[in-house]
Amino acid sequence: MIPVLLIAVPLFAGLVAFMLKDGAARGWSLFASLVTLVIALIAVALPGGSAELAVNVEWLTGLNSRFALQLDGLAGILCLLTALSYPIIFIATRGEQYKKAKNFFGLMMLSQAGMLGVFLASDALLFYFFWELALIPVYFLASQWGGEKRIQATFKFFVYTFLGSLMMLVAIIYISFHTRDHSFSIASFYGVKGMISGTDQEWLFWLMFVAFAVKMPIFPFHTWQPDTYEQAPPAVTMVLSAIMVKMGLYGVLRWLAPVLSIGTYMWGDTVSALCIIGMIYASLIAIRQDDLKRFVAYSSIAHVGLMCLAIFATTESGMQGVMIQLFSHGVNILGLWIVVYLIEKKYHTRKISELGGVAQKAPVLTTMLVIIALANIALPLTNGFVGEFLMFNGIYGSKATHYNVLFMVTAAIPIILGAVYMLKMVQRVFYGPVNVLTEKTTDIGWNQKFVLGLIVVLILWIGVYPEPFFQLTRSAAESLLSKMYFKP
Repeated sequence: MIPVLLIAVPLFAGLVAFMLKDGAARGWSLFASLVTLVIALIAVALPGGSAELAVNVEWLTGLNSRFALQLDGLAGILCLLTALSYPIIFIATRGEQYKKAKNFFGLMMLSQAGMLGVFLASDALLFYFFWELALIPVYFLASQWGGEKRIQATFKFFVYTFLGSLMMLVAIIYISFHTRDHSFSIASFYGVKGMISGTDQEWLFWLMFVAFAVKMPIFPFHTWQPDTYEQAPPAVTMVLSAIMVKMGLYGVLRWLAPVLSIGTYMWGDTVSALCIIGMIYASLIAIRQDDLKRFVAYSSIAHVGLMCLAIFATTESGMQGVMIQLFSHGVNILGLWIVVYLIEKKYHTRKISELGGVAQKAPVLTTMLVIIALANIALPLTNGFVGEFLMFNGIYGSKATHYNVLFMVTAAIPIILGAVYMLKMVQRVFYGPVNVLTEKTTDIGWNQKFVLGLIVVLILWIGVYPEPFFQLTRSAAESLLSKMYFKP
């Protein structure tokens, strides 16, 4: 029943928040998010295969769809990231004021319930239901509490995601009709390989992949992201970047590659090339960015592209690296967004060219940011290094492509560019002479010190001792690979 509790707690909390007063809704949502975190910690501590980690009951009998949830290593690591991120976001943005705050926090909790459902669902129709449940609250959050250009940005976000979702739904229905029992269960979907021809798998692949590619996003489906990140409220941007992009990567890992393995093999090189183009393109744009929000947005595109590339390498090392990096990237990017939020609140600007000398006035903030930045460029002994090393190892050892060496070498270019743009940003914003904006300022408050300190502890812990994450993801990586064959 643990998967049910993981979804039910934020869902119930969100519904209750709508009925509370604005002041009470904030505290209530933080409390519910902490309860959800405790449940997630219990879940990942239980041994794999425990009866408490699976639920399978009747749901839509007429459609042969069941309310089926399963928490394995892959779902566990993403549920833990989701459960951890929300209290961090609530604490970090404690001073932020919202009109109709009860509606804001209610929608935030509903979005958490939807994302947890996406990661836990083991029925394709239920997966689609939670996919939409996660997206709808975020649309309203961004459109009602966003910046001046929020309507234009959220409209683009809605069109991209809605069209992608419809394409995925068509693919899900088609595949369900070709399963042996005409059901939506994940086991039936995994057994459909011999029931769908290679030609059909090729076009089905793109129906599903586009939905996931938009959500990640990867080139050329990324154009909604910088605008939405820039216009969304800080807390919503953190949710989008730290958690929601993982829905796309999760969809490829769980629902695309194991189900349409021939299509994945046939189009693997094409997708890999798109990933590398996007990584280099986003890195070059990040170098030229003057707006901190857009800077972080483009850096995220580069990192997500590497994870997608490693999935299509289809090696155990690569898969395990992706799973660990899903968590590590979420933690690191969350830290970056918190720093950007604090800078904007203190100095009322996001322009890198208008900042400088922050280190002399806010040494704690600077120390935290430097560690997070080093993790973001995968310095050894940080969490970013663990995942990236495994992914590059997996890409080099790939048997699913003849271009594995070329892909590995070209994928290393954005890693070098990442060090350039990240260290350049740190130098320009935090070091150098103090200017008029940064002269009269103080260091961060206790709540920001707490959440950034927690993120730094996670960065160093995973970087120095990643064994618990290896244990959590090993069996999931082996299980997914056993369901993939790539030669038609």
